[in-house]
Amino acid sequence: MLQPKKPKYRKQFRLGATAMASRGITLAFGEYGLKSMGRGRLSEQQIEAARRTITHFTRRGGKVWIRLFPDKPVTGKPAGTGMGAGKGDVKNYVAVVTPGKIIFEIAGVPHEIAQEALSRAAHKLSIKTRFVAKEGQ
Repeated sequence: MLQPKKPKYRKQFRLGATAMASRGITLAFGEYGLKSMGRGRLSEQQIEAARRTITHFTRRGGKVWIRLFPDKPVTGKPAGTGMGAGKGDVKNYVAVVTPGKIIFEIAGVPHEIAQEALSRAAHKLSIKTRFVAKEGQ
């Protein structure tokens, strides 16, 4: 799974990005992409499920780029634990997504296959997304 090898700080506050994305908003590597239209958090499990869907539908043809990384720790306390006694342990990692951010890019496959693969991947994510293509496509 995707997670940082050695974070500088083990736990973080729950702040999220509130503005529109200003970086990572254009296709940089591939011909087609999946762009976020909403804001939220994507867990490492969601990103991996979407990646596996893309590679499965394209029959491992072409190349896939993941443009975000889950580097924000999410903590939680065990069930049945009372209030107090400090912050919980790290459960998993998430990537904070803002509107306009490119999530996945794909190249080396026909337009129809790329569109269907990214559409299926979008069903695995918890935010609204849109299919984008380079201008010449």
